[in-house]
Amino acid sequence: MIYPKHISKNDTIGITAPSDGVTDNLKLKRLDHAKINWKEKGYFVLETPSVRKSYAGKSANSLCQAKELESLFENKEVTYIIAAAGGDFLIEMLSEINWNKLEKNPKWFQGYSDITSINYILTTTYDIATVYASNCKDFGMNSWHSSLENNLKIIEGKKIIQTNFDLYEKEAKTMITGLEDYNLDTPVNYQIITKEKEITMTGRIIGGCIDCLISLCGTKFDHTKKFLEKYKEDGFIWYFDNAELTIEGLIRALWQLKQNGWFKYVKGFLFGRMFQETSYYNISLKDALLRILEEYQVPIITNMDFGHIPPRITIINGSMSTIQIHQNQMKFQMEEK
Repeated sequence: MIYPKHISKNDTIGITAPSDGVTDNLKLKRLDHAKINWKEKGYFVLETPSVRKSYAGKSANSLCQAKELESLFENKEVTYIIAAAGGDFLIEMLSEINWNKLEKNPKWFQGYSDITSINYILTTTYDIATVYASNCKDFGMNSWHSSLENNLKIIEGKKIIQTNFDLYEKEAKTMITGLEDYNLDTPVNYQIITKEKEITMTGRIIGGCIDCLISLCGTKFDHTKKFLEKYKEDGFIWYFDNAELTIEGLIRALWQLKQNGWFKYVKGFLFGRMFQETSYYNISLKDALLRILEEYQVPIITNMDFGHIPPRITIINGSMSTIQIHQNQMKFQMEEK
């Protein structure tokens, strides 16, 4: 596994928009403040031209998006690249990317939600570790949450153990200034839906937004089986962030990934918090997951601290990871090997 060079003071952080861009005035203010925050911590910031554009859910046409992404990977001053925003249509630009340019210039690339597709391909096809964590705008809040401080420490190469948060944001604040902190209004409550009372598991961690992964599954960009075989001695911890799928959609998605052999050598499954657990047949999330995954006889944990509902832990795709959960307390440690 290739772990890109960690960032140091006076390095440049690149912001690009391979999915949607940012045009809302309050979100633009938040974006500008993120750049200020990074500069105050000793970093330069370079923004690609389409970051502040949006046309029917895309920052630009697919070829333009790809060229802007490539430009940051080829820029020797840029050490760390972060997505401006998520969206819905990043997948359309995958065929326009010159992947050789990204492979020859490995850099830390970070984002979540729709950014999954680039992250997943870079890690499973090119053995380049990537980061599933907040997109750019979160770093524009007035006072960084500890999850953002930890994110930067990890990209700087500091070895830390991430622990559970006490509260998460169930209801987002209405933005007035654009610089609001997370609205931490609900206690964190992990759910182990299998038989274990406490969990310790180690494996190579991989995953992302399942809405995006099912679109990649079975296409020319899907090299999951080769990735699994290469690291089979390590075993795998799969993590999934569900953005918009109903319970029924989640069942179908997991079935599809299972039928394509993605869960070979699995050691455990992690699921992030969901906006809604909507089911037309009144199927619970627990029943849905056990229905598809129980046969693997590995731990399954839900309501984890990643995905669309903040705060988020930082996950390095491809890293050797150890997760411990005991009495609703979590420790998460990643090793770059």
